[in-house]
Amino acid sequence: MKIHEFQAKEILKAYGVPIPRGEVARTPEEVKKSAKELGGKVVIKAQIHAGGRGKGGGVKVVENPEEAYQAAKKIINMNLVTHQTGPEGKRGRKVLVERCLKIDRELYLSIVPDRSTAKIAIIASEAGGMDIEKVASESPEKIIKIYIDPLGGIQSFHCRQLAFGLHLTPSVTKQFIPMVSKLYQLFVDCDCLLVEINPLVVTANETIYALDAKLNFDDAALFRHEDLRAYRDFDEEDPYEVEASWFNLHYIKMNGNIGNMVNGAGLAMATLDMIKQAGAEPANFLDAGGGATTEMIENGFSIILSDKNVKAILVNIFGGISRCDVLATGIIQAAKKINLKVPLVVRMEGTNVEKGRKILAESGLNVISAIDLKDASEKITQLVAGASSS
Repeated sequence: MKIHEFQAKEILKAYGVPIPRGEVARTPEEVKKSAKELGGKVVIKAQIHAGGRGKGGGVKVVENPEEAYQAAKKIINMNLVTHQTGPEGKRGRKVLVERCLKIDRELYLSIVPDRSTAKIAIIASEAGGMDIEKVASESPEKIIKIYIDPLGGIQSFHCRQLAFGLHLTPSVTKQFIPMVSKLYQLFVDCDCLLVEINPLVVTANETIYALDAKLNFDDAALFRHEDLRAYRDFDEEDPYEVEASWFNLHYIKMNGNIGNMVNGAGLAMATLDMIKQAGAEPANFLDAGGGATTEMIENGFSIILSDKNVKAILVNIFGGISRCDVLATGIIQAAKKINLKVPLVVRMEGTNVEKGRKILAESGLNVISAIDLKDASEKITQLVAGASSS
């Protein structure tokens, strides 16, 4: 789950991480009032779940409250297009108004899980405020990585290594070491997948602040964090992805015309690859999970068909936890209930697969069975190609 910058800063503040003074505003009038209270010269930042806001016109530095008012009229509710939003952009309905700081240095700092080492990685760089991916590819020597065993936790020497690598002065180091420890504790306490501050700034009087903040949380752990779930902004999410989540389905819309329903994320990724290899384009990723029910399948079909580009559906099932005969019955019931009209290709394998295939064959519906994934992807591609040419 992603949250807004202002929400991330609320959490950072609760953990004792220094942030600039700021206020959230939803109208130009509120922005003008906040600018007055913050001293006149402020920065106005659109609040969307995407980076690159500055390049897209969503961040403005203004000198006085009147300029703040005029800037807010342009930023609030603007459709902001960045490299992370895609060409459709995102609409920012609120802004964060912050006091301007006299910045001396901009640094980068993030904490992420590193699956290759089964440790937690802290990544830092003196090239803050820039696209860190570009820095990593073009100037890898500017990237510092420290790996922490989660069983032992963060130690003072980890923080000192980072401070040394960033060439911090003694005065800044004294602030930096406890701040990194607090960020690490936040990462662990909140089941984060990402804690990122870009930039982490050092001011002219050698004080550090988190000038920007990004926190991402593990969806699977949110049952432990009712307070964090309250930060979820449904306006920032695709409405069909939100609807799917109510039924324990994982759905991501794509740009093709072949709908997919699969039980298992790895199998779903393989299915998308095979469709692409067959020369077609998937319309979605939909994982119904290992315990797919008739209701889940029905809701999955409805969500897939809400995309008017979908010309056919491929169901790829491995019967492990769920038996193929039960899943086949669910597919038939769901198809009849929603009056499925597009072609349906079903590939099944696993427990009671022959019973499942028999149920499909005797259903009276136009269901095409496939032997394996290659056969399924080729059949669905031919169906869509034939429909397009007719």
